[in-house]
Amino acid sequence: MAIKYKLKLRDLKLQYLIDYFKPILKYFKTKQKIKNYEDLKNFIKRKSAWISQVTLYGYLKTRMGAKYVLMFEDEIFLGSINKAKWNIYAVALQDLCLYSISYLKSTYQKHDTEKAKEIFLDILKEEEKNQMPIEILEKTKKEFDERIVKIDWEKHYKDLPFNKSALALYEWSPIADELKSLDRKIVLNSMILKWDIIKKEFSQIINF
Repeated sequence: MAIKYKLKLRDLKLQYLIDYFKPILKYFKTKQKIKNYEDLKNFIKRKSAWISQVTLYGYLKTRMGAKYVLMFEDEIFLGSINKAKWNIYAVALQDLCLYSISYLKSTYQKHDTEKAKEIFLDILKEEEKNQMPIEILEKTKKEFDERIVKIDWEKHYKDLPFNKSALALYEWSPIADELKSLDRKIVLNSMILKWDIIKKEFSQIINF
């Protein structure tokens, strides 16, 4: 989808800094306990945004080096970043919703697994107001429905639950395929390692 930007270069650099550091700073705030499904929804939304932005921007910066900031002068590249960000985030939401409800069912005997779809759709409704592209909204709803009918709630949280978002990072990162293919293992591992941090935090603050 073509995206129009009217910002000047200095604004783009500032926006880059905001996008890059905001989720990092948020991550180090005092961790609040997850006591109910509303808390869980907020956790899923916040952490999915964090991991999507940190891994995407981190990979672009690593691959491009000194050219990284200069690329923010290019409107086409900016549009590609925005599209990648939303697509990765959409799959990260799927992964964390399914992981969280599977974990609760297995560990806390919370059997209301329909909460997964309820939480997922609530977050998408909020993101629609934040201009999440409609084609990504519809696509991720369909993917979620396909995944949820096949899931084993008792085992899912232990069975590579974040592979799809790691693959989304690899697929959507706006890097030339011939270069990206060299980075596949590194890119996938970067996402999985970040998810490990979130999984550990989740186990520490869940308090249903």
